[in-house]
Parts: sequence; structure tokens; C-alpha cells
Amino acid sequence: MNPGQFKVLYDGECPFCRLEARWLGRLDRRGRLLLEDIAAPEFDPAQYGATLPALMGTLHGIHADGRQTQGVETFRQAYRAVGLGWVLAPTGWPILRPCFDFLYHIFARYRIRMGGLFGRGCADRCAMPAARAK
Repeated sequence: MNPGQFKVLYDGECPFCRLEARWLGRLDRRGRLLLEDIAAPEFDPAQYGATLPALMGTLHGIHADGRQTQGVETFRQAYRAVGLGWVLAPTGWPILRPCFDFLYHIFARYRIRMGGLFGRGCADRCAMPAARAK
């Protein structure tokens, strides 16, 4: 990974995650965003010092220097990488940050069920018990 790049570890079997990753990928005109599908058969979570259930529980990101992010912070960094950091900047403000972090936690926990409500079911890996428990 080159300096200035940011990698998002997303669940390619989650309809919401897949849609967001594709959209961000199209916006990345400067080549600063890398997307890695944790649902791909060849994906090895050990390379990030994690387990697949831990990665399935929330969105993760990796900076070029190896620092890792989770949840809304990963979105902020991904949007910053594609030049839209200002869109999510308010989610990092001290008063608003806990609210957005809480809302994302709820979304991440129920994203599979919500996808089913919109007719976008998920395959076997989405049903991992550890992923739902987070």
C-alpha cells in the first residue's frame, strides 16, 4: 500500500456494504482507496491480526502505516480518501461523534435483517453467529 492510501475491509456479501464499496470505488479518481472483500474465499483475516467473525461485526479500515480503524471512523477515512471528507466531518465532532457511533453500532448489528427487508438477502457467511452478536 502506498502512503496516502486507505484500505476498507468490507463484507461483499452484505448488500449495503457492497453498494457502498462500489460507490466509493467509482468516486476514487486519485487511486487513494483500496477495497478488500472479506467474504472472498481467498481472504485471510490473519494478515490483519483478526478473525473473520471480528471483521464481520463492523467495518474496518487500514492506513498505509498499518493503523486500523473501525466503524464510523472507517467511513470518515474512506470518504476523505475519495475527496469527500467534508460530507462526514460532522460525524467526528465531539458532541455528535457518540451519537453517530451508537447509530452505526445498531446498523451494523441489524444490517443483515435490514437487507432482507429490502429484498437483498445475504448468503451463508452473513449468518455467522459471532457477526450477529456484535
